[in-house]
Amino acid sequence: MSLRIILFVIAASLLGAHFFRAGNVLLVALCLATPLLFLFKKRWSLILLQFTAYCATGVWLWAAFQLVEFRQLVGQPWTAAAIILCTVALFTLVSGLLMNSRCMRER
Repeated sequence: MSLRIILFVIAASLLGAHFFRAGNVLLVALCLATPLLFLFKKRWSLILLQFTAYCATGVWLWAAFQLVEFRQLVGQPWTAAAIILCTVALFTLVSGLLMNSRCMRER
């Protein structure tokens, strides 16, 4: 179970860094506070954590789409950036999917 928590904390930290770069301090604080929901041993907290991971995946995919579109517009290479952002999106998705495991549901 601790590996699942560590992966989620890493995913939340990456999203917080993304929002920090954009200058949105409120969303940074929210991203850093979200893993505290692991302290609640209730089913609703896991559902909320999973929902957060899925929304974060959407944020990463949207950022990848915007970055690719911009780089194509200005004629810059975009494949490396797309691969990196899609990998982060996949990592975040996996961290959310791991909330469905049996040991997490038994909490």
